[in-house]
Amino acid sequence: MTKKDIVRTIAEQLDLPQLRTKELVQRTFDALIDALVREGRIELRNFGVFQIKQRDARMARNPRTGEKVPVQAKCVVSFKPGKEMEAKVRDYRRDKETPSVEDSPPGQGATEEPTAPRPEGTDRTAEE
Repeated sequence: MTKKDIVRTIAEQLDLPQLRTKELVQRTFDALIDALVREGRIELRNFGVFQIKQRDARMARNPRTGEKVPVQAKCVVSFKPGKEMEAKVRDYRRDKETPSVEDSPPGQGATEEPTAPRPEGTDRTAEE
């Protein structure tokens, strides 16, 4: 889902023009970002908590060369979903055809599909 999809859905539900709805959605996102930068934490009941956390400097490994490279300390945004979101995500997993670990017989967990190799030149960097 994209911001455009969100705008379209809200505009249809509230019978508002999409241009006006897009402005409201963007202002909401901007207000969230500003509050997060100012306060360091945003708690949205029944949705979740956004928080700025400090990542310490560390040594990482370049996956292409194996060489160790320093990664500087940085601030990152973390998100912890609220109880309502957690419950809906758990139910989403159960609705899928692939059995989850809880639905599997004892001793047998659901297996993940192997990921396809990355195209040439798209390796992850050491900072990821």
